[in-house]
Amino acid sequence: MKVVILAGGYGTRISEESQFKPKPMIEIDDKPILWHIMKEYSYYGFNDFIICAGYKQHMIKNWFYDYYISKSDVTFDYRSGKPEIHVHDSYIEPWKVTIVDTGLDTMTGGRIKRIQKYVGDEPFLMTYGDGVCDVDIKKLVEFHGKHGKCATLTAVQQDQSKGVLDIGENNSVRAFREKRLSDGTMINAGYMVLNPEVFDYIDGDDTVFENDTLGRLADKGELMSYLHKGFWQCMDNIREKEQLEKMLKAGNAPWKKWQDK
Repeated sequence: MKVVILAGGYGTRISEESQFKPKPMIEIDDKPILWHIMKEYSYYGFNDFIICAGYKQHMIKNWFYDYYISKSDVTFDYRSGKPEIHVHDSYIEPWKVTIVDTGLDTMTGGRIKRIQKYVGDEPFLMTYGDGVCDVDIKKLVEFHGKHGKCATLTAVQQDQSKGVLDIGENNSVRAFREKRLSDGTMINAGYMVLNPEVFDYIDGDDTVFENDTLGRLADKGELMSYLHKGFWQCMDNIREKEQLEKMLKAGNAPWKKWQDK
């Protein structure tokens, strides 16, 4: 099962960092938050990634190229007059990473639509490139497979300005809208499982996935929620970035289930 990660936005709410790099490439500790998200999925055996890039997309591509070299012993041989590179022992994750330029101003639904050919006709995982979570992704996938609907999102309860879910019986999502300050309810944390039919609910580049697509799916009874009572945190501003860094340095990062090597 492929993992689609939205990583193309401007990240204006954390402009202190995003003016220099894409938001998913902003580091917590010494690795981009995108890397942390990918490690979460890899921990559960999901290693085939599609990155929906846009703003400063070349930096994401360059990072993955450099990452391979930085994790290896390398010999650069120029004696023949032609540069030769020999890669020796290395430790790299067993990842396949497809980075797609989905446009600079494309909306979230449009970015997903643009990578349809890379996903194919199978269900896929999807999340945002700016939040970490300790959800059990295998259980999430199992839940999605049992209910038979088109889409599943992970729902958490936090006081943040994210999409609000009206959850009915059997965890079905009856409505989807943007959060108001007066709300104290479940919100969309990403970490979704989507059937390929979801592409039929995306009209083009101007489609906002959270409002247009999820709203239509909810209206048709095709959107379910997986209730997660554990940890989830997005990185919308410098304060949240520093909070995640403190958790890592203190050895208290719930999303970090893997062992360092």
